[in-house]
Amino acid sequence: MNARLRATLLVGPILFGLTACEWFTDFKRQPSLWTWEPVKDTLTPSRGNPQYSVPVNGMAVAGIQVSYAALPGTIDSMSAIPNPTPITAASLANGRKYFQVNCSPCHGEKGMGDGPATKFGMPGINLTTDVTKGRADGYIFGMIRNGRGLMPPYNRIEEPDRWDVINYLRGLQGKAGQVVPTGPLAPPGVTGDKLYGFSRTGPTRMPPFMNARGQISGSGLRGPMQAAATDSMGKAVTPANAAAVPGALPPKIGTDSIKREMPQ
Repeated sequence: MNARLRATLLVGPILFGLTACEWFTDFKRQPSLWTWEPVKDTLTPSRGNPQYSVPVNGMAVAGIQVSYAALPGTIDSMSAIPNPTPITAASLANGRKYFQVNCSPCHGEKGMGDGPATKFGMPGINLTTDVTKGRADGYIFGMIRNGRGLMPPYNRIEEPDRWDVINYLRGLQGKAGQVVPTGPLAPPGVTGDKLYGFSRTGPTRMPPFMNARGQISGSGLRGPMQAAATDSMGKAVTPANAAAVPGALPPKIGTDSIKREMPQ
């Protein structure tokens, strides 16, 4: 064996070992990203919360508390949830909007089970019977959330609006203390305030983000689209009301508090 071949056999495995993949690993060293962790640089907001996360403004019942299974017992377990939304003109108007778009195709404009879908074989479910009148608001809330039987889940109606739908249904049942208007708010094709808008529990805008490094240096830089501090509903937050707004990001905080929150 010549010297060149011997050198190749000796040096080759050493170089391969330095450049090859890690064969034995416990997966401690791997790419990972925490929720809200900045990526790329300190000015880039991170990804949003994963599925079933509880919004900062809270929920009546989260997915981690009660499953989304379309089972009678699951829906019965939500019967005790109280309705936090009083019956007001604004609540009835918003409930009508959601009811006429999502519910009337099967249940009818007046909730009497004569919606247009019944012409194509869908059984008519009357919501104005004594049985439905006797259901708790929390039970109807659970039916909209989970669905059951022939009814699919309508969890796309967010919780604040879902209570408005229930209030409007009580109006159709004659239990709201006033007569409610029926029918769609406008002819087909009309948009604007005649249709519901953006998500309130899962906003499509960027989440509030503060550049901690800029705050420490005193520059006060903020992330993109964060010209002013806002809460989870998009309302401006000032030092006067920051403590009273759940999930609010104060407009400016002191350097000392930033340093205390940062890992040493």
